[in-house]
Amino acid sequence: MANLTASSSTSGFFQALPVLPPQYADPDNADDVVLARILDIYIGSEATAVQKHLNHIARVALDPRVLVHSTDAETNHPTLRPLTTFGEENRNDPLWTTTGWQQLKEIQYKEGLVAVAYDSANVDVNRRVYEFALSHLFGPTGTMTSCPMSMTDGAATLLSRHLKDPDNDQVGRARVFQEAYQRLTSRDPAQAWTSGQWMTERTGGSDVSGTETVAHRLSQDEIDQDKESGRDVDAAGLPLGPWTINGFKWFSSATDSDVTVLLARTSKGGLSAFLIPMRRRLGTRAPTANIINAQSPPPSELNGIRIQRLKNKLGTKSLPTAELELKNARGWLIGTEGQGVKEISAILNITRLHTGAGSAAGWARGLAVCRAYSKVRKVRGGLLADNPAHLRWMADETVKYWAATQFTFFGAALQAATEQKWRHIVRHTKANELIPYDSWEVAGLIRLLLPVMKAQVSVAAVHGLRQCMECLGGVGYCENNEDGGLMNIAKIYRDTLVNPIWEGTVSVMADDVVRVMLDKRIGYGDVIAYIFDPYITRMLGLVKKAFGHEIGIVQRRLYALRTLTKEKSRDELLYSGREILEHIEAIICGVLLMYDATTNPNTVAEEIARRWVHSKALFPHEEDRSAQTWKAAVQLDRQIFLGGPDEGLQGSARL
Repeated sequence: MANLTASSSTSGFFQALPVLPPQYADPDNADDVVLARILDIYIGSEATAVQKHLNHIARVALDPRVLVHSTDAETNHPTLRPLTTFGEENRNDPLWTTTGWQQLKEIQYKEGLVAVAYDSANVDVNRRVYEFALSHLFGPTGTMTSCPMSMTDGAATLLSRHLKDPDNDQVGRARVFQEAYQRLTSRDPAQAWTSGQWMTERTGGSDVSGTETVAHRLSQDEIDQDKESGRDVDAAGLPLGPWTINGFKWFSSATDSDVTVLLARTSKGGLSAFLIPMRRRLGTRAPTANIINAQSPPPSELNGIRIQRLKNKLGTKSLPTAELELKNARGWLIGTEGQGVKEISAILNITRLHTGAGSAAGWARGLAVCRAYSKVRKVRGGLLADNPAHLRWMADETVKYWAATQFTFFGAALQAATEQKWRHIVRHTKANELIPYDSWEVAGLIRLLLPVMKAQVSVAAVHGLRQCMECLGGVGYCENNEDGGLMNIAKIYRDTLVNPIWEGTVSVMADDVVRVMLDKRIGYGDVIAYIFDPYITRMLGLVKKAFGHEIGIVQRRLYALRTLTKEKSRDELLYSGREILEHIEAIICGVLLMYDATTNPNTVAEEIARRWVHSKALFPHEEDRSAQTWKAAVQLDRQIFLGGPDEGLQGSARL
């Protein structure tokens, strides 16, 4: 009889722990291959300072000393302490967040994850691509601190458009806006601010037309009364605005921020945008016993803001999201009264970019874990990395990820083209034919494509991360916060689930695309016919030598889009809204992948472009792209998923 030995908690088989390499090292040595190719298109090899910074942040994102903060923020969730010891409303510090959460925010300040987009010294670098590359690498480690950073970015963009506005009847506004902008774009944790974005109310979710928050202009007597009581400045010593805001915000993220942008109604009608500081100084009400020493900041309290409760969400657990009641919160009118919806559109472009890009970043981390896991996981005598069925599955997922990531960075590059000079950031790069020179064309493409990108990439990443969880089997389903939490794909999946909802659901994005298509100010009232179609046709002409058959598939998609949208009423377009999104995504991603493969020829890039285009073919017979043998296909699957040279199969293990 065989001598059998049982395993125990300390003996027997132990799975080798996957080792994640940095996603980016240099242009020729990147685990996340598509990111390196994207940077080669939009930034080029001469931007050595950018490459060094990305190399650095890729390592910071995997540093155990940083990952411990991620685990802290993920396992110790924000807590609300609404009352003081003796039952009085706690207006000083009702919201508690972990040290880990705070440290992750400080790392992002120091690394400039928002600041690089506003660094005017970087004239010849596409600052938005640079910014989103940093976020792509650090975002999953940041454990949803990317949310306040995205809203900070949006607020900075909005304020940048009003830095030269005169005070008019809001004395001190210019000074406050200048100071707020400098803090929102600062790299100094002692000075840097984050911003919230409080739009959502119980009446309408993404539909702000039902906003019930009201703003009232204070009289001079009311302003003087606050001044006499010592409650006329914010926590930083800046004057409080002459408006007072009252209302209820139902879903407000980044509740621990320093300022926020919100919408409210005024007596003149319509919605207006306001900048509200979170805290105000206590002034004459300050309890001197709480002042530890002269170096301590002056005592402060919430600026007429009451945190009613924190949301218990499926994901984004580390992010403090709250229901807020505003009672005489003082703030500043941004821009013109009644033009609030127009004002916040500047924020929405940025936050939608962050939503799509954040989804792609989470997906990138999930696939990175899958690659590392497949190289060590043994199943039935062989590695997953040698299993043909596994390689085919993961290669298909990688193709989808490449398409999504190309789409998000194209959106970032277009946004940069509206903020920087084309001749400085595009002309000397491989994007010189990809990013239009004409600002009218760029503006039209942004308005059409950003809602498509936000909707489609957010949903694709959810599906992609579910596949990544399955790749790890039971391990993928567990909340693995050991080993720095790097194996916790379940957490990234939960966090990513919010992105198809936040900043507008897919249906809201479809509605926005229809609005663009009917807007007489964009593309002469037909953005498909006068901007999108000509652009796509021009791009297809650049890649036709390498992708003859694929060109026809994309053209048929384009024809189907034109047919679906031409001379249709608003109701007809809305009925087909999601189909329109799918057509546009299939077309633009195909063009971007083919352009990349043509600009920087590579067997894997060419195969990925072909596979994407054929996967989106409208007719079944077009899906069979070649007479390639299954063994040859497996070699390509291996290179697509795992990268590196073709080393051939080392086994034929089956799941």
